[in-house]
Amino acid sequence: MKRLLVMWDIDHTLLSGGGVAGRAWKAAFTAVTGREWQVTPSFAGRTDLDICTEVFASHGVTDCTPDRFFARYVTEVDRMRHLFAEQGSLLPGVPEVLAALADRGDVVQTLVTGNVPQVAAAKVAAFGLTGAFDAEVGAYGTDDSVRATLVRRSRERAEAKYGPGLRPVVIGDTAHDVAGARANNTRVVAVATGSQDAAHLRQAGADVVLTDLSDLPAALTAITA
Repeated sequence: MKRLLVMWDIDHTLLSGGGVAGRAWKAAFTAVTGREWQVTPSFAGRTDLDICTEVFASHGVTDCTPDRFFARYVTEVDRMRHLFAEQGSLLPGVPEVLAALADRGDVVQTLVTGNVPQVAAAKVAAFGLTGAFDAEVGAYGTDDSVRATLVRRSRERAEAKYGPGLRPVVIGDTAHDVAGARANNTRVVAVATGSQDAAHLRQAGADVVLTDLSDLPAALTAITA
């Protein structure tokens, strides 16, 4: 049987971070550029590299690199990381689904997220989820600005570690997650736990759309089909 590679988005798929990362973005931006934050872009489903480019452009910043910004952003997140658990929450059914998949011998779970790696790690650690994922074969917001490339990178890393012939599935909450999966001919299960409703996610092309992950049998059937 082929091993199943389950590629999880983080924000509004696994958990809500309570706006902590957004506050860290703003603090880091002002610290690095000396400019007050004025324009907030849409963060949902996008990579941090993509968002960084838009933020710099909308504020007229030409003398700052993403690497320099991300270094300060990670510092700000480390300073605030205790707030993830205090002000955020796990989404319904997440611990149960992760545990059920972990009990199977034919499943690898990883993260395919627009977050930079350190912030992704901080978010899942805040809710005790670190052990659920093989972060080594994941893909992150510093790998590329395009979400579809992250799906491809994760598949390549997983095949290098576990061998060819994996069955990949993406789980996310936005049309960006759906598009990234579709560009790689990968199944996608969407959850309407973020800012985009079920109708929008179906229209985007998700194979299955769930209200959330609270129905364990339905979630497992959708993910492992």
